[in-house]
Amino acid sequence: MSNEIVRATESAPLPPPEFSVDQVVFTPPIDIFETAEGLVLQADLPGVSSESLELQVQDNKLSLFGKVALPVPPEARLIHQEYQIGHFLRSFILSDEVDHERISAKLNQGVLEVVLPRLPKPEPRRIQIQTDSK
Repeated sequence: MSNEIVRATESAPLPPPEFSVDQVVFTPPIDIFETAEGLVLQADLPGVSSESLELQVQDNKLSLFGKVALPVPPEARLIHQEYQIGHFLRSFILSDEVDHERISAKLNQGVLEVVLPRLPKPEPRRIQIQTDSK
């Protein structure tokens, strides 16, 4: 598999409309490793739940949007904050080697794992040659 099977985009994708404008947007750190079946992408998304995560593939572009809710209840007043809350946004260009139909993802304790399987290589086939016989 080539190094170009997955490439981070230069510009961030547009966030979904439900992202609030006043919220900070982070680029999550990503690790990518290769297996015999394809590539595995791991993203750190602390505070993101499966309900607030959107992962989509369109036109060979994989985009992830993770929304984080403020951990302070609405009726409480924040006194001190050192941990900045924000949303996560990242996208990647996929090569034609990725089988889009078999991409899978799971989220476990703030770590998203996306499996990007390779398309199966076509088997060689014998082509029958016809002759003009008169």
